[in-house]
Amino acid sequence: MRTVRSPQPRRTAGRALTTFLTTAALTTAALAAGPLGSASSAPLTTDSEDLTRIDYRGHVFTVPDSWPIVDLKKHPDTCVRFDRHAVYLGSPGVHQNCPARASGRTEALLIQPAPTAPKAVTENPTARTYRATGDRIVVTAAYGYDRSRIQDVLRSAGLPVATARVEAPVKRPAAAMLPADATSYRGEGFDACTAPSQSAMDAWRDHSVYGAIGVYIGGINRACAQQHLTAGWVRTQYARGWRFFPLYVGRQPSSDGGSCGGGCAAITSPVSQGIAAADDAVKQAAALGFGKGTVIYDDLEHYESGGKVTDQVLTYVDAYTERLHALGYRSGAYGNTSSLVADLVANRNEVTLPDVLHFARWNRVSSTSDASIPSTMWSKHKRIHQYVGDTTETHGGVKISIDRDRLDVD
Repeated sequence: MRTVRSPQPRRTAGRALTTFLTTAALTTAALAAGPLGSASSAPLTTDSEDLTRIDYRGHVFTVPDSWPIVDLKKHPDTCVRFDRHAVYLGSPGVHQNCPARASGRTEALLIQPAPTAPKAVTENPTARTYRATGDRIVVTAAYGYDRSRIQDVLRSAGLPVATARVEAPVKRPAAAMLPADATSYRGEGFDACTAPSQSAMDAWRDHSVYGAIGVYIGGINRACAQQHLTAGWVRTQYARGWRFFPLYVGRQPSSDGGSCGGGCAAITSPVSQGIAAADDAVKQAAALGFGKGTVIYDDLEHYESGGKVTDQVLTYVDAYTERLHALGYRSGAYGNTSSLVADLVANRNEVTLPDVLHFARWNRVSSTSDASIPSTMWSKHKRIHQYVGDTTETHGGVKISIDRDRLDVD
């Protein structure tokens, strides 16, 4: 890796290159475990900042000087996240030090070594992600509000953004479908920001009480990269006894408050965005082998309910659920008992309810019953309770930051 400063006009020279590299190295720990939503997706002004040129495998990328550059070979435990500005070089480590959960989307890049492939760029506008290939590299480039910034970065390395192909919302899956019971489970489970390595999954299967795992399959506000999450990984875990609850981090109730903070893309056009989220969720699920009948849980972080926010959330959930049903899938929704769950219960006769409820109340009680949910709603094995959040556990010598869940899904 080689970095070269390239200051913009009307800007005096800044710190030396050695200082920049030292700062980037020191930032690695903060990137791995910093506060959620700490990055802002506000547009960057290119005429008032220095730029840095990064030479990786013969490709030169020009990025803002303020973005940390993380060498994953030197720092393999760094969590690759797209909710904060950064450039990650190399392959993510086997055991990334990720938080239990993170959400949001801003401008960031993961540049990995890969076999030589034709220069090509595809874009997933629903997830706000570019994927580019070239001579010995593959690039995952996320963007929040500043799509043009990421386009400029890719263009600076000669990648053909102008001819980028937009991914189809729904397409035939490349993976063989898993058996129908892949997403049925009664017992203890956990969810983690990034899918663990095979060795970690094996250790936890042998030494923990958990039998199901929540995997974040996609969404515009999915923060953590998913190095291990492939159709092969999912099928291997299924064969070894694991079951799943697929999570999709779509648009959030508010970009100005709530758990997701200002770094999340918000619901602004609930019907069209709910439909687009369902289309993309099905595409991502099918590519991993989750076939028709699978419950895909839309993750809606805590918000202050009432008025326009509640109306937008309910309309979004209704559109998401109806579209999933039309595509042959089942709808799930994750939310806090004091926001999403309260709104769904209060408006149950006015909205198409999700088929399964994944509710969050961190009361440390491993049960799917809750006083806030009528016993007649989501009965007969249609509930998951996230009863502990943001905790770290070690099993079989492997430490992972997780949320604990109690599942009763048939």
